[in-house]
Amino acid sequence: MRNQPSSLTLLEVQPITDETEVVRVGVVGCGYWGPNLIRNFFEIPGSSVEIVADLREDRLTHIKKLYPAVEVTREYGDILDSSVDAVVVSTGASTHFDLAKSALQRRKHVLVEKPLCTTSKQAEELIDLAERYSSVLMVGHTFEYNPAVETLKALVQSAEIGDVYYVNTSRLNLGIFQKDINVLWDLAPHDISILLYVLGMEPVSVSARGSSFVQPGIHDVAYLTLNFPKSVLAHVHVSWLDPCKMRRTTVVGSKKMVVYDDVESLEKIRIYDKGVTVLPHTDTFGDFHLSYRYGDITVPHVPFTEPLKIECCHFLESVRTGQRPRSDGYAGLRVVKTLEMAQKSLLNGGLAERIEL
Repeated sequence: MRNQPSSLTLLEVQPITDETEVVRVGVVGCGYWGPNLIRNFFEIPGSSVEIVADLREDRLTHIKKLYPAVEVTREYGDILDSSVDAVVVSTGASTHFDLAKSALQRRKHVLVEKPLCTTSKQAEELIDLAERYSSVLMVGHTFEYNPAVETLKALVQSAEIGDVYYVNTSRLNLGIFQKDINVLWDLAPHDISILLYVLGMEPVSVSARGSSFVQPGIHDVAYLTLNFPKSVLAHVHVSWLDPCKMRRTTVVGSKKMVVYDDVESLEKIRIYDKGVTVLPHTDTFGDFHLSYRYGDITVPHVPFTEPLKIECCHFLESVRTGQRPRSDGYAGLRVVKTLEMAQKSLLNGGLAERIEL
């Protein structure tokens, strides 16, 4: 696989150099997540939602009531034929590739909801198209723009928690059941993108087990185990079939432990000064024990800003300046490749699959 350019390098795009010039945006898909994207782009100074497309007339009617000046259409081609600078794709995962490909071929900048697409081959083609047509390609890994995740990353990358031993993540709820993808492709992109971003490295292998209880052939619960360099282990649990909503990541280090709980309204990050030390060798077996440390729990202040708004602002900045976005096509490719190998393991009874990134 090709080497990813530095995230600090400028893309070879035609940026909108005049900061007072408005970036014109078209959005395809206004079901569950699309309205949130429309709202943010509508509210951010320097952007204008010009046109929205969806196959469902009732959704378009709803958007038209909220934003009377916005053009609505059932034809995606109307967006491509319009004068918009950027296209935002917020549809089912199985449609992402075709919609993004068409937009890139029309020299539009593109923001695609997660996952970028459903195969690594498709992801590589989108990257090629973006580079060929000098367009920004960004994937909506929203949690990478979450201030709490930024805090978690800073803690992991500093020496405060020591060497990372393992990470455990849980993303559970009752629903929302999907028909075109399983729970792995629906929920795990969040946790995989968080892991890759926070740890700053890529997994070398993955194994996955799961079951389909509600819809035959569509897994609604899955457990993933990812092996990273430096013997770091990560475990990911995702489910549409759980009585409790949970969005939690636990990082266990050699010095301290950190819990990021996205369901918490205020104390999203907790740092536990807890750990275990092996006592020096002694002559008496009874004296050879572990020393447990129970220190303070620290709750750092994490200023709240809507992560999606930060993501949308970042996309607009990339369009304006040509700066490579944080969650660019390569970031999307890494997540898709990991999911691809996890899916293969899932279908092979949990056999570990090597991830070639």
